[in-house]
Amino acid sequence: MTSIDFQCLSAMHRNACAQLGPLPALRFKQDGLWHHLTWNDYRNTADDVAAGLIGLGIESGDRIAILSENRWEWLVADHAILSTGAFDVPIHSPSTSAQIQYQLEHSGACGIVLSTIAQWEKVAAVMSQLPDLRFVVCFDGKLPTESIPNYSWNALRQTGRRAGATGRREIAAREAATTPDSLATIIYTSGTTSRPKGVMLTHANLISNSVAGAEAYGFDCTRVWLNWLPFSHVFARLVDHYATTRMGFCVALSQSSATVMDDIREIQPHNFTSVPRLLEKIWAHLITFPVDKRAAEARRMFGPRLVHISSGGAPLPPHVAVDLREAGVIVLEGYGLTESSPIISFNERDHWKVGTVGPAIKGVEVKIADDGEILTRGPHVMKGYWKDPVATAEAIQDGWLHTGDLGSIDSEGFLKITGRKKDLIVTSGGKNIAPAALEALLTGDPFIEQALVYGDARQFVTAIIVPKFEKMDEAVRESGGVFSTATDVVTDPKLLAWYQSHVDKALKVVSQVERVKKIVVLTHPLSLDLDELTVTQKIRRTAVFNRYQKYLDALYEGLSE
Repeated sequence: MTSIDFQCLSAMHRNACAQLGPLPALRFKQDGLWHHLTWNDYRNTADDVAAGLIGLGIESGDRIAILSENRWEWLVADHAILSTGAFDVPIHSPSTSAQIQYQLEHSGACGIVLSTIAQWEKVAAVMSQLPDLRFVVCFDGKLPTESIPNYSWNALRQTGRRAGATGRREIAAREAATTPDSLATIIYTSGTTSRPKGVMLTHANLISNSVAGAEAYGFDCTRVWLNWLPFSHVFARLVDHYATTRMGFCVALSQSSATVMDDIREIQPHNFTSVPRLLEKIWAHLITFPVDKRAAEARRMFGPRLVHISSGGAPLPPHVAVDLREAGVIVLEGYGLTESSPIISFNERDHWKVGTVGPAIKGVEVKIADDGEILTRGPHVMKGYWKDPVATAEAIQDGWLHTGDLGSIDSEGFLKITGRKKDLIVTSGGKNIAPAALEALLTGDPFIEQALVYGDARQFVTAIIVPKFEKMDEAVRESGGVFSTATDVVTDPKLLAWYQSHVDKALKVVSQVERVKKIVVLTHPLSLDLDELTVTQKIRRTAVFNRYQKYLDALYEGLSE
């Protein structure tokens, strides 16, 4: 079992701050300049805010939501909340008022810490539906409202600071009463066909995963880790927040996903986490250079210090990993889910296989069920779903978490993901088809950005194709067709036939029943605003299929079922 040598996350953070004191803990850009927060200031500010929250009446076991883009204050707020004995409910910053209302109402949050007036306006729109909400704290200042008690971030800090030794003694008592089994957070899953579930993660869950992850890196206070993925998602929260504390790394916060490559060039990090979407864009840029020039271009993009990139959240096409490695950019894939805190397996720098998500991390057990589902057991498995014992009992059976993913384990213990159990296609002829493998082949084509294979209970397999729009002019020239964004999908027969030929070529290695017979080609990229993507750029399959259902149905028109 992975050792849990701190009883709570607050103790782990306090230990790192005591060791590293005046060294930079966080770097962030403000008014065009990079600033830093030392480990000493990090902890002192968290204690000030914690004392301020206690002064507002926060008790152990209370829930406080955080609704903010990635900012240094987000990280301080998290530690402050944990030091009060409460636990937090992170809400994705792009969430709508309805989504925010559900999570606040379902979790019973008594307070919310948010970033801007724009975020407050989303909360204000549903205030009448939130009887449990007692106060709001805003990073950017006091809010222009009297509908609820609200405090600026700086005012709360000052209040906590004035509590002095009394406040610090109360914090120490709260932390001492926090056990490894105490809840640290409720993270709501990204529901597409039903209400999201609140995943309950304990201090022990997150510490065990931090310990196991840190063993792959060691302790090095000179290393800089860049963050750009949202802290409201468990992947960045565990790796970029808790594990980096465990490793003593300084974390530099990218301004946004739109500026991440510029921020990387300025910071020149040793490591960062990513999702395949960004890596595919980096790959698409590098392959425009001659093979012998790609390593130099990669060094220009990342700087000379890059050790490796950690990728998760979705499968990375193997050819992308291979080509990046040949250019000197090492990408190590891992696997996990919110319910597993999140890391289950991970490729290590000296022990990896392309096309796999690595062996199980230390202290974690993995096995494959008779139906091919991946099961896992260990200290990383969630406590359960908040207020949902039925769903908890379905997900955790005899201590084994049922991931819902399909996979296999090779003779050396490397795990390979073959698809989602619920995404498995069963054609009307009774053939079982895993779409993930086909989609990986399709996105290997240089003209295809994303692909979603469809065909459950249908006579044959079809697909939605998202083209690489930067190569559309080339596709039009080669096909002799016409591309227009006036409609949702490509209607020109020549351009459609040309893309179908690329689909046919990509899938020539699979059996006839697995081949995509007809396609829908989109004229716009998938959108986060339309709920087609999660905040980590993972495709919401059900949402996309629902949006383009009439076009998929048209592919089967005139055929008897």
